[in-house]
Formats: sequence, structure tokens, C-alpha cells
Amino acid sequence: MLPPPFSVPPPGASFDADRALQLARQTFDIEAQALLGLKARCGDSFARAVETVLECRGRLVVMGMGKSGHVGRKIAATLASTGTPAMFVHPGEASHGDLGMVTPHDVVLAISNSGESDELAAIIPALKRLGVPLLAMTGRAESTLARHADLTLDSTVDQEACPMNLAPTASTTAQMALGDALAVALLDARGFREADFARSHPGGSLGRKLLTHVHDVMRSGDQVPCVSPSAAFIDMVREMSHKGLGATAVADEAGRLVGVFTDGDLRRLLEQGRDLRGLTAQQVMHSQPRRVRADALAVEAADLMERHRITSVLVVGDDDEQLVGALNSNDLMRAKVI
Repeated sequence: MLPPPFSVPPPGASFDADRALQLARQTFDIEAQALLGLKARCGDSFARAVETVLECRGRLVVMGMGKSGHVGRKIAATLASTGTPAMFVHPGEASHGDLGMVTPHDVVLAISNSGESDELAAIIPALKRLGVPLLAMTGRAESTLARHADLTLDSTVDQEACPMNLAPTASTTAQMALGDALAVALLDARGFREADFARSHPGGSLGRKLLTHVHDVMRSGDQVPCVSPSAAFIDMVREMSHKGLGATAVADEAGRLVGVFTDGDLRRLLEQGRDLRGLTAQQVMHSQPRRVRADALAVEAADLMERHRITSVLVVGDDDEQLVGALNSNDLMRAKVI
């Protein structure tokens, strides 16, 4: 018989909402105090650790067991996504072959609240033989790990948030915060900027906004509504309706953009009651249309549309005159730029 999907509370256990809220707030207080303690102790060792990683020609190899290992994986991921080559190596697996991933050009960041993790202690001699700098993140300055480390980042906390002072809670929060602080200091020192972040996050919304160019999403060729300046009014309206952009470009024989006519312009002419049959595109077009270059970022096109309260924009080439495409807000939405 399979066990129930949820554990059954022991006899006598009961839920107390007030007690739950009290413990939640107490947890926030304890972990907040732990972070303030880190802030007060952050000094020369932290700065030297940042310098050591900056000088590293290889990768920052993060190690840790148990909850410290889970934190270490997150720290390695944050570092890797913010410009510092990093990876996580499990200490238990390291002593069975994975230590071969570590090269003499790397730096090792070993995380252990007690500093007495057997798995880490077992590979310290091998790390020393490799000659890699060893950074320790520990809550005990006199621990085995701290004594053998080249630099120690103090993650000491006064108490865990766990009512029994046993489950890693405040200590893992401190480790996470120290890792974030390290990543932030390193990305700033490297001059890491939004465009760099986007390159390592091409699937994210920021990546799309910073890496997508107008030429990636614009309509081109026969999809672009376009008429000559001498085109009859009715032909211009047919072009607008057929291409479904809500506007049409007006270009000369050389393909240079000379004007634009929009749905809004059509409505305004109809409201005036004018006889439109004998008009040409040149007579009703706007001679200075909003335009964006094909090599501009797509977000620039979105900003242009928003500022001028328009739903479409024409695209020009390098010379700022040759019509090469068009796009509207729907195109940008499909590309998830807006």
C-alpha cells in the first residue's frame, strides 16, 4: 500500500495561526539581523577575494555540501550570468574524479557553515597540490576549512531562525547574500552592463529588448505598403487595405522615402467632405514621415511609436532615405519586445 501523499501530523499537533505569524516575523527579524552583521564585518578580506577572482584566468569553482551546496549552485549561476565564468562542483563527486574539472588557473570558493565538512576536508590537500587559490565562506573562523583557506569570507550568524536553532536558515541566507555581494562587486569591476547581461539571457525579456533589432522584426519586400507620389488616391487606399499596416509609404522611382499616408489621414479627409477622386498620393501625404533605421534596436522603434502616439513606423537604410521596410506595434508584440 502506498503511503499518503502528505504526512499526517503527529498526535496532539494543531495549527495555531498566531503562532505561525509570530514565527514568520521572528524569522524575518533573525535573518535581517544576520545580514546587518555581515554588513558590519565586510572589509579587507572581501575586497581581496574580489581581486583574487578578477585576476583568475580560469573559472571560479564553487563547492559546498547539503544546504551550502544548494546555495553554492545558485551563487555559481549568478556569477556565470553576470560576467564571471563559474561552475559548481559537488565535493563528494570531486573526490571520485570530478576534481579533474578544476585546473591550476581556477579559483575555488568552498562553502561550509561549520567549516568541518568531511567531503571538503578530503579534497583540500588535492586543491593545495594544484596550487589553486582557496576562498572559504564559513561561519567559524577557527574551522579546518578556514585554517587552510587563502582568504575567508565570514558568514557567521548569531542564531538560526529555526526554533531549535538547528535547521540552516539564517546561515544560508547569509551565504546567499555574500554570494550576491561578490557577484555585484565583480560585475561592477568588470564593467558588465545591460547589453552583456542580455547576451547571457537571450531567452529573457531583457535579452529580447536589447538584442532584437528592427531588421529582425520588420516587414520587407512585397509586405511593405508603398505607392509612388503620382499614384491615384483610390490606388493608395487599396494598397493600405491590402497590406494591413494602417498606412502606406510614398517612395520615388529610386525607392527613396518621400512621404506617408495613414488611416487617420483618410478619416480626416472624409470628415472634411472633400472630393477625393482626383487626388494623388503626393497631394495628401505627409512629407516628413516618422522613420527608424533598420539597424536600430526594436525598442527604439517602440519608443518612437509611444512618444508620437502612432501604431506603425517606416524603416530606412543606412542613408536614412531608402525605404527598406515597415513595422507596427503588433509586429513588436509578436516578437515580445513590448
